[in-house]
Amino acid sequence: MTDTELVKKTKAGDLAAFETLVKRYETRVAATVIGMLGHCQAADDTGQEVFIRLYKYLKNFREDASLGTYLTRIAMNLSLNELKRRKRRLLLFGDNTDEVAPDLSSVPDESLHEWENQQLVQEAIQTLEPGFRAVVVLRLIEGYSTKETAQLLKVPLGTVLSRLSRAQKKLKEYLIPYMQEEK
Repeated sequence: MTDTELVKKTKAGDLAAFETLVKRYETRVAATVIGMLGHCQAADDTGQEVFIRLYKYLKNFREDASLGTYLTRIAMNLSLNELKRRKRRLLLFGDNTDEVAPDLSSVPDESLHEWENQQLVQEAIQTLEPGFRAVVVLRLIEGYSTKETAQLLKVPLGTVLSRLSRAQKKLKEYLIPYMQEEK
């Protein structure tokens, strides 16, 4: 069934159709939210909120863009809101810890090394300012074109290009010491 058919059925009250949409897009939404917020409870909550908002405001979805793009825009906006909340919380309380350490005791060594590299890249992305992070997540992780990224973020194409260039430079500076350790 196409997204259009599922959206139509969901608008008519078919919860099974909505569940199909959630299953179809949960990985994409999770990648966007985790890319912006890291692995944490707030990322889980934000991912759930994306689908709550979709259901609540689906009547407003005009299908100008694909459903995937619409969901990515919601995920990006909610993630940016969460980053603002984190900043306020940090300023007010000096506490911004939200992450839970995973249990890695049963992970094979080769998988552990890959997981550590992924965590290192995620950590590097988290050091970027939100505007730069958004461009990296959309362009490099989600695979949107430069033009689509500009449209999603509602910024000029040149802004996307300059943010991407500067973000890549910052990521390289962050990761180079770790790359030299492995040699």
